[in-house]
Amino acid sequence: MRGSILCVLAMAAVILAGCHPAGPASVGTGRASYNMVIQRTNNEQLLLNLVRLRYRDTPYFLEVSSVATTFDFTASAAGAISLPESESNTYDLGAGISFSEQPTVSYTPLQGEDFVRQLMSPIDLNTIILLYHSGWSVERIFRVCLQSINNIPNAPSASGPTPGYVPKYKSFREVARCLRQLQLKGALDMCHAPSGDPNNPIVEIHISNEVLQSSEVRQLYDLLGLEYGRSSFPVITNVRAADKTRIVTRSRSLMGSLFFASQSVEVSPDDEQAGHVTITRDEQGNRFDWRQVTGELMHIHWSEQKPKNAYVAVGYRGRWFYIDDSDLTSKSTFSLLMQLFALQAGEIKSTAPVLTLPVGG
Repeated sequence: MRGSILCVLAMAAVILAGCHPAGPASVGTGRASYNMVIQRTNNEQLLLNLVRLRYRDTPYFLEVSSVATTFDFTASAAGAISLPESESNTYDLGAGISFSEQPTVSYTPLQGEDFVRQLMSPIDLNTIILLYHSGWSVERIFRVCLQSINNIPNAPSASGPTPGYVPKYKSFREVARCLRQLQLKGALDMCHAPSGDPNNPIVEIHISNEVLQSSEVRQLYDLLGLEYGRSSFPVITNVRAADKTRIVTRSRSLMGSLFFASQSVEVSPDDEQAGHVTITRDEQGNRFDWRQVTGELMHIHWSEQKPKNAYVAVGYRGRWFYIDDSDLTSKSTFSLLMQLFALQAGEIKSTAPVLTLPVGG
């Protein structure tokens, strides 16, 4: 009899011990799930705000400040032994397991003077250099982040609500294209001055005899009015005058870059006719297609139904807006905007109350 009781207890212990890995296993699966959900909703928030800007609606940002979860795990076992005198011994064994998760997500509104100041301040050249050395195309960086270079405009009016007139942008696009070609050839570099002063960045162009005779270099020097034979040019901001020995740039603000990207949002003809968005027209009164400015960078579609092949999609004003999952160029520019937002606004901590929401329940 004593051996039978020990057998029952041993079986119960095995059951309970087998349940022990449930906690670590839940962490292993839960972390990946939370990671993917937060990433997806961050993408959706940025896309939503780009669409809002296209409609001249007010953008709003919420930061996921913390994710906490509580795991409740309960296991039980019960055993019964019946020992009739005239029959074989009978054993009854039962086990019960209960598991629950109670996640809590805290949101912090990004607002206040410091955050708005970061949104409206020009993007620092150090940020542009950091993006460049992170592997981004110089063409993509300059077209998103700069309003002009050596007084060559890059659709500066697109740094705010959609203008009613056609901006100037074609020459800047050629400058950016030439710089990209030099980057691909390994003939372009952006770095700080030899003194190591981070407030004195320079653009350094390495030129060999082969590259010096290339059409990209000659066109770039002609467009920017640079002196042939020079291999490096200091970059100066917020200065009107440009000359043959330096490059003068004007950066967009983070909000200006978001406004610029919002020009890539397509809208329905009904919304255009209803006056919900600005229609840009040329001097002859013809409708201007903003894809001529942003089409090589980003394209945000609209649909009446939820798209099936979307990288990111949001519902707004009764329609769906999305970036196609196969549109690698748009996805790259979107990712650049996410990094730019993190660099410009990531250190700003709002003093507004934190909104804490239990999930489920």
